Amino acid sequence: MSLSEIYLLAMLIIFAVPYLIWRLGRTEYYAPLVVVQIVCGILLGPGVLGAAYTDFYHYVFRPEVILALNGVAWWAVMLFVWIAGIELDLDDVFAHRFDTGVTAGLALGSPLAFGAVVAFGLTFYPGWVGESAVAWQFVLGVGMACAVTALPILILFMEKLEVFRQPLGQRILRYASLDDAAIWLVLAVILMDWERLGRQLGFLTLFLMAMLAVRWLMVRIPPTDRWYVGLIWLIACGLAADWAGLHFMVGAFLSGAVLKGEWFEQTALDRLRQHVLLVVMPVFFLSTGLRTDWQMGGGAVVVVAAGLLVASVAGKLLGLKLAGLLLGWREGEAEFIGWLLQTKALIMIIFANILLDRQIITDATFTALLLMAVGSTMLAVPMVTPKVARLREEAQTG
Repeated sequence: MSLSEIYLLAMLIIFAVPYLIWRLGRTEYYAPLVVVQIVCGILLGPGVLGAAYTDFYHYVFRPEVILALNGVAWWAVMLFVWIAGIELDLDDVFAHRFDTGVTAGLALGSPLAFGAVVAFGLTFYPGWVGESAVAWQFVLGVGMACAVTALPILILFMEKLEVFRQPLGQRILRYASLDDAAIWLVLAVILMDWERLGRQLGFLTLFLMAMLAVRWLMVRIPPTDRWYVGLIWLIACGLAADWAGLHFMVGAFLSGAVLKGEWFEQTALDRLRQHVLLVVMPVFFLSTGLRTDWQMGGGAVVVVAAGLLVASVAGKLLGLKLAGLLLGWREGEAEFIGWLLQTKALIMIIFANILLDRQIITDATFTALLLMAVGSTMLAVPMVTPKVARLREEAQTG
């Protein structure tokens, strides 16, 4: 087979296998298609498919094919993070700053602390801390991975549960949006390269100047041109951030966060997010699966993943319980919000990919985090669905 034929065979596997499992297995209740795609990415990686059918795996996923797939994956995830940045409404967060600040702080801080404890324990064992990491970077990075909420997947789940446009749904969106911003700020701290500090300070200075110019330009050009200018801005910020040593994903998020969602038609923005998920993100999931590693022994990875899952779930629920007590929420709200904010897939995977790229974590730690993210996300909808009707009833009577 020619290289183009092998590439298309790989693409056929990437798109067909998850769809068939999702549709024939009727997994929508506990695992939407996006979650099935992530799981299939793991199964198609070297740890499962590569171990069971080594010759076939190396024939299809040869270096040239992986390089081509990675190019698609990089662009897909840049678009996805850019959209997540645009959906961050800083004005709305500021208008409800006390409620949002307290809740987002506890929702992020509690699981971060729990995850950091697990990560600190891992520093005493070889094979988990990346070659370029110092202990605090590893501990903070893994802790933050346990605290992440994937804003785009959260929106997808809230739409499925028909709470997205309701007041409770908008509150949850504010909490997750603020946490989303904090995640990228913490990541920038973790990746701070003191040897290239001048470059990074230069990037931030130029970014602030360019941001003012782009915001001035956006309100003066036709709405149809804003999409194209926005993409140019996205690529430029990604390139500059990567050059400065902060990773192109940090630049991608910042480029979207400084743009106002009102400059883009909301329905068009929703469609773009859905199209990115449909057309190119499955390639990113596969490329993520190709990085999973079981060489330390599947048992050790699964045990660590289970520990991280417990830290993540318990920390998030505890943080929201405390927020509910402090802010006087109705009974059941804290648990409902806590379970919905368990949606970690996508953003956590992106976050972990960056840590792996910068050798803050090892392949084994990456695999454990990936399993934790999948488990946490799959728990969300089954746990909150029974609570939706009761909360709606109480909201109408209250």
